[in-house]
Amino acid sequence: MNLQETIEKIRPLDEKAMDCTRKRWDSIAHPLHSLGKLEDMVVQLAGITGNPDVHAEKRVLVPMCADNGVVEEGVTQTGQEITALVAENFLCTKAASSIMCKSVKCDIFPVDVGIATDVSILNRKIAYGTKNMTKEPAMSREEAVKAIETGIEVAEMMKEKGYQILATGEMGIGNTTTSSAVAAVLLELPVETMTGRGAGLSTDGLNRKIQAIKKAIELHHPDKKDPVDVLAKVGGFDIAAIAGLFLGGAALQMPVVIDGVISATGALAAASLCPLCKDYMLASHVSKEPAGALLLEALGKEAPLHCDMCLGEGTGGLNLFPLLDTGLAVYHGMGDFGKWGMDAYEHFD
Repeated sequence: MNLQETIEKIRPLDEKAMDCTRKRWDSIAHPLHSLGKLEDMVVQLAGITGNPDVHAEKRVLVPMCADNGVVEEGVTQTGQEITALVAENFLCTKAASSIMCKSVKCDIFPVDVGIATDVSILNRKIAYGTKNMTKEPAMSREEAVKAIETGIEVAEMMKEKGYQILATGEMGIGNTTTSSAVAAVLLELPVETMTGRGAGLSTDGLNRKIQAIKKAIELHHPDKKDPVDVLAKVGGFDIAAIAGLFLGGAALQMPVVIDGVISATGALAAASLCPLCKDYMLASHVSKEPAGALLLEALGKEAPLHCDMCLGEGTGGLNLFPLLDTGLAVYHGMGDFGKWGMDAYEHFD
């Protein structure tokens, strides 16, 4: 599907399936809504899939991997070569997220959408990294659309493989700089408010980062009303591809999990293109990065986890799965009030 076709396919959640799921929860022998967000997630999954028989055992993490030309401005502690190194490590269970995947029974499917060198993961490279956004637009509009449509394509691939839920991840040195830039423009908030230390920047490094973002925004004047323009001028291939994952998942009635600030920035770009797709997103954790809570608030999401995590790669999103598993175990496995010889709880205003 191309971008426009994908947006046109996104529909509101299935209210009938959600109502049926709520009634099932209310019939289970426990105080009404006493499992809180665990119940809400199951209801949301029913609305997404259109089926109250909710399952999420077959799951996949998709890290979108790309390099960013803005690293030339000294906005990172490590060099660009780390992107390729970690991307390769996804496949040999050496990266943090791939190790976590094994523990939560989740497959991993990394994609190269713009790494500066050639690697052995799925090749959907738009270019060998973006341009330095402090000097020229990070990418062309055509490249931004191609990156979004790559995310849509990968969502389709995951659906065809039978996955029931998709978690978003990323790898790209410099992508907390690009995500801060995109988020600052889309939310119309000060760059200082949206920018953190990323992977351990010094105060001088943080100041360089803030100044680089300000310079890029002042140079290119990205249009807040046009998310593709914002992604093209101050974004990254990984963020654009993640936006495509959210849009593709929504069009395919597939739940997609938000990770940290880079993932949430992709989610915000997707929601700016199609507000309905927010209903297909599941928040996982509140990132330690300054923009983390602000992005979730803008998306209308309340994350169940507060772990002070800011590693990225999908690590926060993966930690949602054990919570989802316990909720589904009760939903499918617990008897109703009648079997327990109890009267059901009643709803009161």
